[in-house]
Amino acid sequence: MGRYIERAEHTARYLNVNYFSSLDAPNSTSQSRDFVMRSMLYMVGEPATDDMNIDEDRVLTRIGMDREFGPSVINSICYARENAHSARDLISTELYESINKFYHFAENYPVKKFVKTGLYEFTSQVTEMTAVLRGKIRGTLLHDSIYAIIMMGVNLERALQITRIINAKYNDAKMSPGSYGDRFRNSYEWTTLLKCAESYDMMRRYYKKTPNSLCTLEFLILNSKCPRSVMNSLNQVYRHVCTLDPLKSRDKDSTAFLVGKVRAEYQFKRVEDIEGNIQQFIEDILSDLSAIGARMEKEFFHY
Repeated sequence: MGRYIERAEHTARYLNVNYFSSLDAPNSTSQSRDFVMRSMLYMVGEPATDDMNIDEDRVLTRIGMDREFGPSVINSICYARENAHSARDLISTELYESINKFYHFAENYPVKKFVKTGLYEFTSQVTEMTAVLRGKIRGTLLHDSIYAIIMMGVNLERALQITRIINAKYNDAKMSPGSYGDRFRNSYEWTTLLKCAESYDMMRRYYKKTPNSLCTLEFLILNSKCPRSVMNSLNQVYRHVCTLDPLKSRDKDSTAFLVGKVRAEYQFKRVEDIEGNIQQFIEDILSDLSAIGARMEKEFFHY
């Protein structure tokens, strides 16, 4: 449930920010509708080929409202509600009612309206409602093993989605470089990446300079003070998994041991090491996070 809530939010925000930020982009490539649609497809794991004819309405419908497409926003919301329903006796009435309200909003939203005029309204409502759900999780559940399980899912999925967004915008930055100096490092797509992660204002306050590849990657991957960073998410997963069984952190076959190992590795990484080979880093962290998810599922959900 926690993972699907987080997935719905990040996919919706990527649609919103990517689409509307392109209107203010400083170059024709970043402003291109074809470029934006290809970026959206790349982020959800369906990269378009060079010769593919991109239809804007079809792409938006597929990612936002298509029940036949697994990573779509509507599917994530439906799956979150199904999981909440199966654990109805373990979660609060307030949380369940909020998820149910969220589900009915998405299920009853007209597809034609979404494509023609409702993209901003729908995606904004999704990001706001997921924030409400996280508030209900923190404020209406005992902070016990049930809460720890949910928050493990939320933070693991957050790390995964941020990494996928970094991957997509890295690909965009290669195709749409900046206009001065190191053109890749100064691409406008790094600004869009921070906005997709809801971290633009935080990063500007922390570094007090225009975003570039170096400071953006450092902030979203290694900065433990950024609530959206991969490092912060790993710290949260480790904290919650140790809540379930503090002694498990010494068991080499446990989720806690694996999370601690991955967390320690990235705790002492330098951003220069990452920037030198971003693609390899992305593949490594996605592999590590997938392994954590599989270990977590085996340890806590298989009986």
